[in-house]
Amino acid sequence: MEVAPRDGLQADPADLSAGQKVEFIERLVAAGHTRIEAASFVSPKAVPKMADGEAVMAAAPRMAGVSYSALALNQRGVERAVDAGVDEVCGVVVATETFSQANQRASVAESVQRWRSISETAVAAGLKTAVTVSAVCGCPYEGRVAIETVLDIVGQLAETQPDELVLADTIGVGVPPQVVALFEGAGERAPGIALRGHFHNTRNTALANIAAAIGAGVRVFDSSLGGVGGCPFAPQATGNVATEDVVYLAHEMGYDTGLDLDALIATTAWLETQLGHGVPSLVAKAGGFPDPR
Repeated sequence: MEVAPRDGLQADPADLSAGQKVEFIERLVAAGHTRIEAASFVSPKAVPKMADGEAVMAAAPRMAGVSYSALALNQRGVERAVDAGVDEVCGVVVATETFSQANQRASVAESVQRWRSISETAVAAGLKTAVTVSAVCGCPYEGRVAIETVLDIVGQLAETQPDELVLADTIGVGVPPQVVALFEGAGERAPGIALRGHFHNTRNTALANIAAAIGAGVRVFDSSLGGVGGCPFAPQATGNVATEDVVYLAHEMGYDTGLDLDALIATTAWLETQLGHGVPSLVAKAGGFPDPR
């Protein structure tokens, strides 16, 4: 799941136009992406960079096999997403009370209930659903988060039968043994529901965590081209995990992502010109495995 057009750009200092975002999406599709988080239908006052969600969705290329996801945190948001023609709706429940209040101005229990309403509306409209449990490895306000706390939320969300359940290390503090325990536990609490990983690279552990999650059977991950973005609540956040870095890892581990690494690297160079600054990705700088011939 490519999340740069939403999760990446909303936290970047640059302010791209709807036209630039659409061109970005077009380039991602050309590189082989089939699932893209294209927009966010939250309060324009809270996240002004995402206020153009309808315009982006109206102009995004539509073709067979390409699915667009959007974030919605309340009933108004999911209604806007449905009207805009998205294919998937994703909600968020934060694992700790303090972070939940800061991020969504709601308790964990209230966020779970909001998700139930969002899910019902999305399913009734024929859309796929995914819900993220964020801050599963740690919270910037409350510190370490107990695995059982996360799994209790997972169990509640599993009752809504989402198409996917996402575990997010929102502030980039997780390590592989913790990640394996979380995903194994989530698999037990949400049997039959696909699991997805979302890792931030704040402390340079995202790729290690993805490799560990792959070992635990997870096959879908969020990533952001160039590593743009990052949680605004995470102190010294250095960005999301870079798509091209994840693709290089997966390819060298023997997996087929369906993505063209060279095209992704070229798109990262284009994105840097649009943003007006460099990006954290290492593979974008070093390239793929060097062929001496």
